[in-house]
Amino acid sequence: MQSWAMEYKRLGEYIEPVDERNSKLEIKLSQGICNEKYFQDPRQVAENSAADKIVRRGYFAYNRATTRNGEKISIAYREGPDCTVSSAYQVFRIKDEEKLNPKYLLMWYKRPDFDKYARFRSHGSAHEFFEYEEMCDVRIPLPSIERQREIVEEYETLTNRIRLNNQMIQHLEATAQALYRKTFVDNIDKENLPEGWRIGSIEDLSEFVVAGVIPNYSEEETYKVLGQRCVHDHTIDLDFAKTHFPKPNCLYLKDGDILINSTGSGTLGRVGQLFNAPKELAFDSNMTLVRPKNDFAIDYLGYAVINQEDYFVQISQGSTNQTRLYCSMVKPVEIIIPSDDILKNYKYYARPMRLAIEYRKSENSKLCELQSLLLAKMGNLKQ
Repeated sequence: MQSWAMEYKRLGEYIEPVDERNSKLEIKLSQGICNEKYFQDPRQVAENSAADKIVRRGYFAYNRATTRNGEKISIAYREGPDCTVSSAYQVFRIKDEEKLNPKYLLMWYKRPDFDKYARFRSHGSAHEFFEYEEMCDVRIPLPSIERQREIVEEYETLTNRIRLNNQMIQHLEATAQALYRKTFVDNIDKENLPEGWRIGSIEDLSEFVVAGVIPNYSEEETYKVLGQRCVHDHTIDLDFAKTHFPKPNCLYLKDGDILINSTGSGTLGRVGQLFNAPKELAFDSNMTLVRPKNDFAIDYLGYAVINQEDYFVQISQGSTNQTRLYCSMVKPVEIIIPSDDILKNYKYYARPMRLAIEYRKSENSKLCELQSLLLAKMGNLKQ
């Protein structure tokens, strides 16, 4: 049987506005909505929230203002306890959930195409707004309720896998940090170090400490170069890497390399360690590389440098807008240098945890790609 494109339905036929105010102050939980489509604690909580709107479980709410919002619209579906939102927000609900599944609708809102549409249909002068009338004019493909539920189930399977991975990552990171502290921090007296230990510097355990070079960015090349945005949560996120044409003096990274953001407002001093490095991966001039001298020093030196993040910010130099951390400041930073036997024993326990963390982060990246593909396919559903 020949298939044909799903007919798009006008959303206004399936939703209705809700304007219930917190006049009796019965709802104590105040929430905001971020542009990643979920509720969060608000930046400011009104002293008297009597005018705030109530969002019941199963309702949608969104911030009508789209100006300076990262080119996205802040909208979310309430699954938690009833809460309030700003009176400037719009609240609505689905008339019949046997015709339109709310989580299916939320998936539609998570599509980048919807954000583009909402920004395009926003109106105003100093501030632009996506009004409820415009929301009603949104067109959405509407398969049977059974098919909607199947699509939601596919998406939530991926979401749950990502959530479980994140929980395991947090557990592994906490365990790894606890092992580091137990071995090298707690009950360690710098004045009376164990035999074979000494006070040294980051440079002592490093093959070299160098700054990156200014890359020749090129959209046509497949060579990757890391920048400041790639460093967060003590790891390296290749999704933010850019492409470049390599220079002759370009230094390529390898497993175990430690990168420090040497400049940038809010990013200065951040440390990430690289595992499972792809070939021909470089780093730019706003980063400092610390390469461990020995394989058995990789795991210890990584955490030793990570635990210096606040100190790196303190010792950086320059004006407010041009503060910088130089290699000459990183090299002499004092650290404890344990004996080689201790470092080798620590690697035996720490390395598997670090690799497991990286594996789950890599898996999450692929799962997010699958989610994006599923969202994109919603625009091409067949009858």
